[in-house]
Amino acid sequence: MKTTRRYTMTARAEAVEQTRTRIIEAALALAETRPVSAITLDAVAAAAGVSVQTLLRRFESRAGLVEAVRQHAVAIVAEERRTPVGDIDAAIRTVLDHYELRGDAVLLMLAEEHEDAVTREVTDRGREFHRAWVASAFAPFLPSHDRAREELLDLLAVATDVYTWKQLRRDRGLDLATTHERVDTLVRALLAH
Repeated sequence: MKTTRRYTMTARAEAVEQTRTRIIEAALALAETRPVSAITLDAVAAAAGVSVQTLLRRFESRAGLVEAVRQHAVAIVAEERRTPVGDIDAAIRTVLDHYELRGDAVLLMLAEEHEDAVTREVTDRGREFHRAWVASAFAPFLPSHDRAREELLDLLAVATDVYTWKQLRRDRGLDLATTHERVDTLVRALLAH
């Protein structure tokens, strides 16, 4: 009897976790196509195939859902942006591949950040993440002097920023290979300086 009960509890726990994950992924998918402020609990529940009541049981509130989605997205981005330290070509390829997957959604959030406090918190954390990624990926090239280090970090963050990708890929219409070459030129010029 204990075995059956343990199996039932495990199966129930797995079902709860699958539902939670489905809701988070539905919300994340919606955030790729519409402003965060326009994503309603009804829309997320419908996309996940659950009721709003089920959603609220899992996350308690819209704010709880947004935080869970943010944490999930951070884990995804950290994995997508994993880069060997000091490998310039890999760092550029990694960040551009990430923007190919997520850049348009990030730009959508950046366009909304001044009108929605929740979105602003997400984009602020995204900027912090990007700067930390730059510091890690280019660590061997950064000077030890604080002011020079901060200056180079600023410039490398701009060279590898989503807006740089947007200007080259979306505004100029360059292909990914040419975009890689242009960003590589920027980064190597900064590192040579």
